[in-house]
Amino acid sequence: MLVFLKENLVFLSVPKTGTTAYMEALAPHADMVVANPPELKHSPVFRYNRWFRPMFAKICNAEPELLAVVREPVSWLGSWYKYRQRPFLDGKATSTKGVSFDEFVRDYCRGAQPAHANVGSQAKFLEPQTNGCKVSHLFRYDQLEKLDAFLTGRLGVQIDTRRSNVSPTLDVQLSPEVEQMFRRKKPEEFALYDGIG
Repeated sequence: MLVFLKENLVFLSVPKTGTTAYMEALAPHADMVVANPPELKHSPVFRYNRWFRPMFAKICNAEPELLAVVREPVSWLGSWYKYRQRPFLDGKATSTKGVSFDEFVRDYCRGAQPAHANVGSQAKFLEPQTNGCKVSHLFRYDQLEKLDAFLTGRLGVQIDTRRSNVSPTLDVQLSPEVEQMFRRKKPEEFALYDGIG
């Protein structure tokens, strides 16, 4: 998470949306960089609302706007699947070694997700709160040039990101049947992404 108080902006770090590269590029310009632990780096709206928002309101007399990146849901799960193929997870319950991408997505759609498919939800991460705390600026992962233009205008800096925290290269193809099931079981994920102008 990146905080720009003068520019009245907080960049939330949705997992698997390329935000680590933005953190590295923009850290020198931020008033606050929350890089660790992961639970704080990847603070969803509800956690931001509970802990960070009151702090900024009381100490800084500020109510920053929230910004986030959203990835197409199948691609987002594909990135998680590939990330969990990494050797450091071998033998752990969160590893996807020996699991097909179709199986992974089926498991993600289950009520009780096994550990390897328990990766959260972009829709839940960005869910508006009852007190009005919500993301004001949403950008698509496949249209980062729009995010770059917004940040350049808002922060007054040129954006120069380098790929960071990249998952292994794997060909992940989802069968049409499993994609239909995913769309049926998790419509909120697709509604969030499709609703970004």
